Amino acid sequence: MRRVTRNDPPPAFGAAPSLDDIEALARCALAQLPEDFARHLGDIVFRVDEFPPDDVLDELEIDSPFGLMGLYQGVDMARKSVADPAGEPDMIFLYRRPILDYWCETGEDLAHLVRHVVIHEIGHHFGLSDEDMDRIEAGA
Repeated sequence: MRRVTRNDPPPAFGAAPSLDDIEALARCALAQLPEDFARHLGDIVFRVDEFPPDDVLDELEIDSPFGLMGLYQGVDMARKSVADPAGEPDMIFLYRRPILDYWCETGEDLAHLVRHVVIHEIGHHFGLSDEDMDRIEAGA
């Protein structure tokens, strides 16, 4: 154990980032998107929850609630038509606890991680698959 002296600062213990903190990071990531890209997002609803719901995990065949950091729900732009009846709004969900778990395990910058998840889910909005995005990231 390291010896602590009177002049050492106390250890920094902060509260875990809240749902609002994660949302603020996501909003910041959105604000930094190029305008040509951002204008095609339309009225996507962003929501931050603690964990994905069990029915979503079951549908995606994910065993652990920590296995999903984000989710796009809606009709992607590649399949959307103006002739389609108006349905539910497109939504992007971020899941706080899985994001924080990954952040703690990897030490990755939290803002960068949230930005990555947001951009990944926006990719699904544009009709890109996970494989498409993996190829794009590998080539970047």
